[in-house]
Amino acid sequence: MVKIDQLSLARQLDLVFKELDHELSGLDSGVVFVQIRNNVIGKFGIRHNPITGRDGQMEVEDGGLNENQRSSFRAMALETLKFKRNWTHGEIAYDFTVRQGMILVDATMESNYNMANMMIRYPRTNTYMDSGMESSS
Repeated sequence: MVKIDQLSLARQLDLVFKELDHELSGLDSGVVFVQIRNNVIGKFGIRHNPITGRDGQMEVEDGGLNENQRSSFRAMALETLKFKRNWTHGEIAYDFTVRQGMILVDATMESNYNMANMMIRYPRTNTYMDSGMESSS
């Protein structure tokens, strides 16, 4: 059996979109998010509010992304991975909406770093104590 950490990030993202395909077919806007740790997608999902109020009535919107729009969305999401640079932990959020029959996607990348991990990798030189510039607090 293949482990998830043996798959490329692009393949993992492709699997995410396959898993979310049915849900996306019922939505015409929202945010798809993927949380990444050690280049492995852990938590993922969709943030959306499919209930719309008009004239005092709450109704679920009709429609959603059609097959071509979902395919385009997936392709654009995979394309954004080319902009990911040197980070292994973070989140990518894909804000999507349909306007005039065309899907529009804005991607936001958030990189996360952990200071504790940096302290392990870098030797304890040039600290405040070593340089004579100790903190006064």
